[in-house]
Amino acid sequence: MTTDASRRPRWATLALGLAAALALTGGLTAPAHAEPAAPEPLANTAHLDFLLDTASPAEVPGHTTYRLAEEPELVLPWTYADARDGGTFERVGGGPLDPVTGDWGQGAYNADDVSRAAVVYLRHWQQTGDEASRVNAYELLRSLAYLQTADGEHAGNVVLWMQPDGDLNPSAEPVELPDPSDSDASYWLARTIWAFGEGFAAFADTDPDFAAFLADRLGLARDAVDRQVLDRYGEYEISDGMKVPAWLIVDGADATAEAVLGLAAYVEAAPGDEAARTTLERLAEGIAAMGAGDTESWPYGAILPWALSRSMWHAWGSQMPAALAEASVALDDAALLEPAIADSTGFTTTLLTAGGPDNGWFPTPADRVQIAYGADSRVQSLLSVADASGSSAFEELAAMQAAWFFGANRAGEPMYDPATGITFDGIQPDGSINRNSGAESTIHGLLTMIALDASPEIAQRATTVTDVAELDGLRVIEAESTTSTTGSVEAPASAWTGESLISGDVLVLDRGENATFDLGTAEVPRSAEPVAWLPEGARARSIWSAGRTPAGVLDGSGEPQGISPASGVLLPRQLQSSVPGTSASLTARVEHGTVTLDALLVRPSVSRLVLDGSGGTTELVHSTSQRRQQTEVGFEGAESTVRVYDDRGVLQREQVVNGRAEVLLPSGGFAVITR
Repeated sequence: MTTDASRRPRWATLALGLAAALALTGGLTAPAHAEPAAPEPLANTAHLDFLLDTASPAEVPGHTTYRLAEEPELVLPWTYADARDGGTFERVGGGPLDPVTGDWGQGAYNADDVSRAAVVYLRHWQQTGDEASRVNAYELLRSLAYLQTADGEHAGNVVLWMQPDGDLNPSAEPVELPDPSDSDASYWLARTIWAFGEGFAAFADTDPDFAAFLADRLGLARDAVDRQVLDRYGEYEISDGMKVPAWLIVDGADATAEAVLGLAAYVEAAPGDEAARTTLERLAEGIAAMGAGDTESWPYGAILPWALSRSMWHAWGSQMPAALAEASVALDDAALLEPAIADSTGFTTTLLTAGGPDNGWFPTPADRVQIAYGADSRVQSLLSVADASGSSAFEELAAMQAAWFFGANRAGEPMYDPATGITFDGIQPDGSINRNSGAESTIHGLLTMIALDASPEIAQRATTVTDVAELDGLRVIEAESTTSTTGSVEAPASAWTGESLISGDVLVLDRGENATFDLGTAEVPRSAEPVAWLPEGARARSIWSAGRTPAGVLDGSGEPQGISPASGVLLPRQLQSSVPGTSASLTARVEHGTVTLDALLVRPSVSRLVLDGSGGTTELVHSTSQRRQQTEVGFEGAESTVRVYDDRGVLQREQVVNGRAEVLLPSGGFAVITR
C-alpha cells in the first residue's frame, strides 16, 4: 500500500515529547480547560533502529550496489532479538553460531527483513518527513541491491543470507529452497520487488539518480520473474480438482502479492514503463484466480495462498487482497478488486469471529499461533480494499483487526508498545506470549502503526476497544470426540499430508458404520461441514441427520491430484441443510465406501464478535447464510449506531437504536454496531 497524501493524511512528527512521556507514566495532568491534545503517533521506530547494524562486504563477483566505493558500509537489520532480563534484548542470527568464525548457520541478516524494513522506513519518511527514516530507507535499499545477483544466469535473483562480516551465504543450514538462494524465483525476490517499487516511488522526486538505480534493479528483478515465472503465463494446472494458475511466484499467491505491491507503486510513479505494467497485470491476474468458495463453503471467499493446496490458508503473508486492491487502482481495473472484496467480506469476517489471524487453517484451524505478520497482513488488506472501494465497511473491520495489537487477542494483552516500538513475536494457542521481538514482528507491527497514524479515527477505535467481550464463530469438533460410533479412531501415519494438516486422530467409518457428535444447543441454526480425507478416485456416500431432522447427503469423491503433493484431498464437505439450534447431536451413517473424518467445522448462521474498552464497544455480526435473516444487536440501556453492509461491503442502511434491536442481515452480509 503506497502512501499518498490524497488518500491518507500525514503526521508532522514521530518523536515522543516530554509531555507524552510523562503522560504515559501518569506524571502529567492536563489543565482543566486545555484544548484536547493531538494523539501521539503510534509508530515508533526505536526498536527497529536498535536491530540495525553495519557490514562491510568484500568484493564479490556479481554483487555491488549504489555508490559502494564511496559508501562501503551496508546497513541491515539483525534477524532476531531474544528477550533478556530487565526488558533488554540480544540481537541474534539464524541457526547455530560458530564461535570460531562468528558465522551463523543461516546468517545474521536476510533479504526478506532488509526489504520489509526498507518499506517501513520509506512509508514512515513519506508520512512524517522524518530525515532519519529517509536515511535508513536509502541505506537498506542499497544493502538489498547488494544481495541481488546483478549478472550471469541468475541475474535479478537474490541471495537470502549474509553473515555479520558481510559474507554472503547462498546455501544456508538447514537447507532452504531454492538452493543456492539466488538460483530461482523466491519469496525474497518478491519482497525485493516490493521494496524497490516503493523505493522508486519515494525517491523519484527527491533523489532522481538513486531512483534511476532502483528502477534498473527493479527491472533486473522483474526480468527474473518474467523469465522464471511468467514463461508459463496463461497456463493452468489442476490441484485436487481445482483449476489454478501456473504463473505464480513459487506457486504462491502470497509471495506474488508482495511483488505486486511493489509493482503497483512503481507503475503509478512510472506509468510509461509498459514492461512493468504487463508484469503487474499478469501477476495480479494470477492472484485473482486463487479466490475460492462462497458464503457457505470453504474457503468462504478467501484468496488461497498456495496453488498446490486448496485445503490451506495462512494469515502470515496474506496480503493478496491488498495487492489486488492496489493493482486495481494502478491499472484502473475494477475486476481485480472483486476477489479482494469477497475475501474481506466473507473470509475476514469469518476469521475475526473465529478468534483472529491464526497462522494456519489446513482446513481446520490446526495452527492457532498468531503473529504480527498475520495480523498486519489482514489490516493492510482491509485498508487497501477500503481505499480502492471507498467503503467504510473495511475501515471498520480494519479497526477491529488492528485492535489485536492492543489487547483484543487470545492473550488479552498488548502485543505492541508505542513507547518502545517493540512488537512481541507471537501468541501461542494457550494465550502465552513469546516476548522476543525480532525483525519480522517489529516490521509488521510498525507497518500497522504507520497505517493507523494515517487514519486517526481508525486508530482511536483500535486502541480503545481492546477487550474481547464475546466471541461466537467457527469452531472445530474433532472427529475422535464422537459420543458414540461403530467405526474406529485411528492415528494418522503423518499429520501433514503434503498439502494440508490433520488436526488430530481420525475417525474411520466403513459401509454401515455410524457416528454421533455433540454440537450442543445454540440460539441460531448452524452449518456443519465434515472435514474428510478421500484418496484420488475414491467415492463415499454418507447420510447425515440432526436428531430426526435430515441434514444432508454427502456424495464425496477424491479429486484429480494434478500438481498437489498428495494423492487425496482433505476438504470440508457442505451439508445441504443447517442444524437447528435446538438439536444437540449430529449423526452420520455411511452407505457406500469409506469416510475418513478429521473434524467438523461448525458455524452459526450469525457469527458475532464484541470488543469492549475505554473507547466504548464495537459489535460485529456476520451472516454465514445464503438467506436474509433477522438478528438482535445493540447494548442494553445504551444508544448505538448500526451500519448494515451487504456481501460486497456496500452500506445498506445506518440507524441509531436504543438498547437491543432487530436488524435484517443480507445474505453473506454483516453489520457493525458501535457505541
